[in-house]
Amino acid sequence: MTVAPESEARPVPEGYVRLTIDGIEVDAPKGELLIRTAERMGITIPRFCDHPLLDPAGACRQCLVEVEMGGRPMPKPQASCTMTVADGMVVKTQRTSPVADKAQQGVMELLLINHPLDCPICDKGGECPLQNQALKHGRAESRFHETKRTFAKPVPISSQVLLDRERCVLCQRCTRFSKQVAGDPFIELLERGALQQIGIGEQQPFQSYFSGNTIQICPVGALTSAAYRFRSRPFDLVSTPGQCEHCASGCEIRHDWRRGKVMRRLAGDDPEVNEEWICDKGRFAFRYATAADRITRPLVREGGELREASWTEALQAAAKGLAEARDARGVGVLPGGRLTVEDAYAYSKFARIALRTNDIDFRARPHSEEELRFLESTVVGVTPGTGVTYRDLESAPAVLCVAFEPEEESPIVFLRLRKAARQGGTKVFHLGPWSSPGVEKTTVIVHNGGPVGTGELVPCVPGSEAAALRSLPPQVEESLQQPGAVLVVGERAAQVPGLYSEVLRAAQRTGARVAWIPRRAGERGAVEAGALPTLLPGGRSVADAAARAEIEQTWGVGSGALPAAVGRDLTGILAAAASGELSGLVVGGVDPNDLPDPALAERALRQAGFVVSLELRPSAVTEHADVVLPIAPSAEKAGSYLNWEGRRREFRTTLEGTGALPDCRVLDTLAVEMDADLFTQTPAAAAAELNRIGPNTGERLPAPDAPASTAPAPGPGQAVLATWRQLLDNGSLQADEPNLAGTARRTAAVLSPRTAQRIELGPEQRIEVRTAKGAIVLPVELADMPDDVVWLPSDSGPSRVHRALGAGHGALVDIAATTPMSPAATNGHGTTHLDGGRA
Repeated sequence: MTVAPESEARPVPEGYVRLTIDGIEVDAPKGELLIRTAERMGITIPRFCDHPLLDPAGACRQCLVEVEMGGRPMPKPQASCTMTVADGMVVKTQRTSPVADKAQQGVMELLLINHPLDCPICDKGGECPLQNQALKHGRAESRFHETKRTFAKPVPISSQVLLDRERCVLCQRCTRFSKQVAGDPFIELLERGALQQIGIGEQQPFQSYFSGNTIQICPVGALTSAAYRFRSRPFDLVSTPGQCEHCASGCEIRHDWRRGKVMRRLAGDDPEVNEEWICDKGRFAFRYATAADRITRPLVREGGELREASWTEALQAAAKGLAEARDARGVGVLPGGRLTVEDAYAYSKFARIALRTNDIDFRARPHSEEELRFLESTVVGVTPGTGVTYRDLESAPAVLCVAFEPEEESPIVFLRLRKAARQGGTKVFHLGPWSSPGVEKTTVIVHNGGPVGTGELVPCVPGSEAAALRSLPPQVEESLQQPGAVLVVGERAAQVPGLYSEVLRAAQRTGARVAWIPRRAGERGAVEAGALPTLLPGGRSVADAAARAEIEQTWGVGSGALPAAVGRDLTGILAAAASGELSGLVVGGVDPNDLPDPALAERALRQAGFVVSLELRPSAVTEHADVVLPIAPSAEKAGSYLNWEGRRREFRTTLEGTGALPDCRVLDTLAVEMDADLFTQTPAAAAAELNRIGPNTGERLPAPDAPASTAPAPGPGQAVLATWRQLLDNGSLQADEPNLAGTARRTAAVLSPRTAQRIELGPEQRIEVRTAKGAIVLPVELADMPDDVVWLPSDSGPSRVHRALGAGHGALVDIAATTPMSPAATNGHGTTHLDGGRA
């Protein structure tokens, strides 16, 4: 009896092929690259150009292997990074094939002909794939002894990316990342043959929010960071995993530090969230923690001036002042949106137990009562298991972004949307006033064959988004009705009455799932922690007596100890403090310029009888604070964020022993001085208690049902204002980063050609945007925008919209052409006038 070999007896699974690599039989999915199959088997094939998140290029030829098909060997070694597996294929890598080994050694020899052998001073030395593979797969001696080619260096690709051309091995990782992943094709291969090199177009810098990723994926030391270049060596550094604190994307990062100072940040590897990418803000904006003006000791106001004090003195002064203010007319709490979950929970508990109030609101930005109803009914309690995730965005047939600018507000969501459009055919729609760069890069994908439209802009005048959402174009409506479609809404919706309600109605009408993506890292966690005037931790309603009793039992306080009255929102807290209805404020790193009415915030700070500020660096709040308590930046504490999915992103302390305290520890000690116990001495203790409380198991609060608003009608010389924040702007966490600031987008007003013609805007003129409170003067860019609309960045350069105009998205403003000012007077960007001053 003839027995068939086991390989013949075992059937090939459907959708797979069977091949042999180095004598080992393996089943691999159809279409899988040969190099990936070898990786899964534990066989490492050397490579430089290959990257799992980039399209194959076959540029470096380092991954050559010997291949047989149908019993016939191919005439020469093949690049395993471009060849897909096939049934019956026989592959021999450098482990079993002298031919493949010789080919790989020859390629390495060619790569090193002009590569400088100065590894001890190269930034990549010690973590360089070329260095490692030259030792493992290269020859001990070279046959080429000619003088190596040199170039002037470094070439500034941008203000933060520097190029050493002689180090480049032309793997094209940087150019492919820029084109395929980020959609910023400003870095390219120039020249041909032996003179081919990486470069940029004349007068066209590498202007990308993701340029730092090219440094990290460069397999040699060709691309380096201006901020890190020659600052340290990889083997000098200690690496600690962490989480980015800049937005709600929830990116995994890695801190590399030495001698108590973070030297650089790199992207971590998390396939479920940021894959292997981070934005430049997350990569480079970390030096705020070591700024020269950082507050390291408590400050107490005495005789009108702040002076340094001991922690004991400062906490006693703060406790005494807050207790008196609480017993007088009450204290409001403004935690801000940058807190960890544990710190937000401590603020929530401190407000209810120590201050006996529900006057707490983390939303240090434009907000609304309708948004609060939306958070209560739709957002709180959502987890990756019950809500929308990154994978859902990637696999969705259609995504509609409403009041949300992904590239500016959540860059990793932008990358995932672009990947979905490019690889999965997802139709990405945007409801907004104009085709911003982020809109263009997710609706028009440039392939080798030319641009392909994958989505579109649904244009609407600011303030009319709710009405536009109610009557979407038929193709958008039909796309959203497909199973798996997603409707993404951003925090800007709070400035459009009726928009949150219309989002929920549209979701009910089409079947699309809803995702809320705020801009700041701590906002999603603050909702769960109860840092809102109507919610207790876990999403329990303040007005629910049973919920209050449950929290009272967990916190170990007496029955009826928690306040039952619904608190004021942020604007209500500020208005009450400004009018004398509140006697004190506790502020946690809030910038008044971020608020919808900075003037009201300053009046509230002036009029409040007692102000305690927990902050890292001096701000506008410091000027009015009676006690300033310094707190730790994210690198100097442990904790967790909740990203927009509701996914918990834990991190541990990177820099130990600095003496800096997290907000939860400061509030716990302050509460003790006020004869109250929070038991939030450590982030771990706060997190454990919040986990014990758990989510609300009762019914959700009712959803908002406000009528849709319409855009205001501009009169002669008027326009409707559109505005949102750019990723790189005047934010305080971007301090001490001049190289990063150099890649910020140009501060300019955007309007349609017809609107420019209507105000008789000349070629050299600027536009003045004015309200009764002040004016902003900026250069102009023309775009395909609805007429009688002007867009301004909310907080970039001189364009501080809330501060200068006292207006927001959807407001009516006056516009006029104005005589251009000298570059010296405007710093080359523009100027701001307050209280009626004209250009």
